[in-house]
Amino acid sequence: MIYTIADLHLSFNADKSMEVFRGWENYTERIKQNWQRVVEPEDTVIIAGDISWAMKLNEINKDFEFIQALNGKKIILKGNHDYWWTTKSKMDKYLVENGFDSIKILHNNYFAVEDTAICGTRGWFYDAEKDEDMLILKREVGRLRMSIEPALKDGYDPVVFLHYPPIYNNIECSEIMNVLREYNIKKCFYGHVHEGNAAKKAFNGEKDGIKFRLIACDYIKFTPVSIK
Repeated sequence: MIYTIADLHLSFNADKSMEVFRGWENYTERIKQNWQRVVEPEDTVIIAGDISWAMKLNEINKDFEFIQALNGKKIILKGNHDYWWTTKSKMDKYLVENGFDSIKILHNNYFAVEDTAICGTRGWFYDAEKDEDMLILKREVGRLRMSIEPALKDGYDPVVFLHYPPIYNNIECSEIMNVLREYNIKKCFYGHVHEGNAAKKAFNGEKDGIKFRLIACDYIKFTPVSIK
């Protein structure tokens, strides 16, 4: 089985616990209990960004130890708060050196799991207008293409994971949406938007033949959800 969740916001190495926010009480223990109840050791879980509050890669050990100890294989992608994120080669080396063998990096690539291609990238703001934002968005569009195209070439059915929502408050990030339409993507999961008033503006449902679902940790009750 393949599951997904986003926005774990772990802080074992950083003094920035999410417990200061309503609804996040004892969240790491809730994540652990729900994860272990749902996910089997042979399953795969995609974590769609905002994984840790650590600022540097060498400060993330305890957070990755927590993830490593959870059931299943994990595929992670970057969120807006993942300041520790660096080059894929450095992260891959770090994972090997520290024995985090259940964690893989999704960055300009894809992973084949069962008959599904796990594709994705961080994405960017749906209402980007500034020149610097447009440059970042263009780069993210390129990364999304780099993830999807080889998966299709290899004969897999891609499912896309983003951190930022491609649709929010009835406004599309047209650059991202155009890629999803172009490659005939059927499912797209995203995080970033938390429970409460913000989540009310998130799009959950089908548009242009694509099923969208918000998977922010608190929105899905701190429990990984199946992508099926």
